[in-house]
Amino acid sequence: MNSNMEKPYVVGIDIGGTNTVFGVVDARGTIIASGSIKTGAYPDVNEYVDAVCKNLLPLIVANGGSDKIKGIGIGAPNGNYYSGTIEFAPNLPWKGIISLAAMFEERLGIPTALTNDANAAAIGEMTYGAARGMKDFIMITLGTGVGSGIVINGQMVYGHDGFAGELGHTIIRRENGRQCGCGRKGCLETYCSATGVTRTAREFLAARTEPSLLRAIPAENITSKDVYDAAVKGDKLAKDIFDYTGQILGEAIADFIAFSSPEAIILFGGLAKSGDYIFKPIQKAIDENILTIYKGKTKLLMSELKDSDAAVLGASALGWELKDLK
Repeated sequence: MNSNMEKPYVVGIDIGGTNTVFGVVDARGTIIASGSIKTGAYPDVNEYVDAVCKNLLPLIVANGGSDKIKGIGIGAPNGNYYSGTIEFAPNLPWKGIISLAAMFEERLGIPTALTNDANAAAIGEMTYGAARGMKDFIMITLGTGVGSGIVINGQMVYGHDGFAGELGHTIIRRENGRQCGCGRKGCLETYCSATGVTRTAREFLAARTEPSLLRAIPAENITSKDVYDAAVKGDKLAKDIFDYTGQILGEAIADFIAFSSPEAIILFGGLAKSGDYIFKPIQKAIDENILTIYKGKTKLLMSELKDSDAAVLGASALGWELKDLK
């Protein structure tokens, strides 16, 4: 009898700047119990870990107790898989280097691994989603920022320090590149994140005079969802914003394909939900910029994980790899 039969579940914890969501997950990727707390309510990290455990333990107990849990996986901004630490995460309340995996292991006695949120999404996609059976793919998360997880030969690429795979911070515009939160100019994240789309919307609205549904919204309040809603109603300016965003992302993806020749590029996050409005210009830019030897070989796919569940599922997938604590 293998240990997965005895330990049929894993736990996934997704730590976001606003909420921390956790769940008990079975081998098919079904979240059988879940809960959440507000991350920012706990400026002291020990109190935070206590609060997660206090809310998580009843879910574990209700599903057979900790003997049934193979492992715990945590996805967090600036999470380092090698060390189980979160390091200098700008959107989290705790400063410096926090040994988070060890803190959970100590309290719950269940082996715990941690990685960054984009890597967690890639592992979730490989375990339960569109990348099942794939050995080489790149996951790109289009959220507030642009994250990425790179899988080569069936292995997540962590690099020598645990921080590999920051494709959102490759410089893709040298001339007058937009200022990025990372301190550099012209990063992919400044154009192709949800925030990047709203920056483009404000630039286009200021530079152009034609009527647009977006003009009814105060410029500083426009979201990428507003751009999508306008595009669906046939708004030319909104469609142009998607074309511009998709072209930049497609050019960047053509470069990423040259790097690891992946079987697929998988897009995840709110922006990927814009369907053809974003996928068509991305595919067109890939086709126009791809090296001949790669033409038509790499699929462009949308994530198969539900947005609300993906982060917890991705984190939980780490749990299957873990060995029992001795």
